[in-house]
Amino acid sequence: MSEIRFYHLQNQTQEQALPLLVSKALEKGHKVVIKLRDAKEVDNMDTLLWDYDANSFLPHASVKTGDAELQPVWITCEDENPNNASVLIIGQGAQSSMHNDFTICCEIFSDHDKSVVQEARKRWKEYKEQGFDITYWQQNERGGWDKKA
Repeated sequence: MSEIRFYHLQNQTQEQALPLLVSKALEKGHKVVIKLRDAKEVDNMDTLLWDYDANSFLPHASVKTGDAELQPVWITCEDENPNNASVLIIGQGAQSSMHNDFTICCEIFSDHDKSVVQEARKRWKEYKEQGFDITYWQQNERGGWDKKA
């Protein structure tokens, strides 16, 4: 059964935090699927991952660039795993029914929208009832993560 991690953003945006989560997964030898709400967010994330840090490179692609099976990071708004990834990162507002197809699923949500926080709590309860191994990570002032549950 997959491990599900909730990442509670408090001091950064998803766009600031997500490249660091992807980098850590790649460092540990994982392939990653990033699931976002829609094609516009996919395009924005594609651009962000090229530009976020002039001193680093996160190899990635989306449906626009193709060759999914060759990509260490695949960005999509579909429920899919075309690069045979072991990590699924679900962006704020996106949903997936493919949790069991990955070793680790990371759900990102922001503290700035109370309805999003409520939805995350609801999913936590549902995952717990389904028997998933769940952890909760809260962002600290430095942008790092503290395990709270």
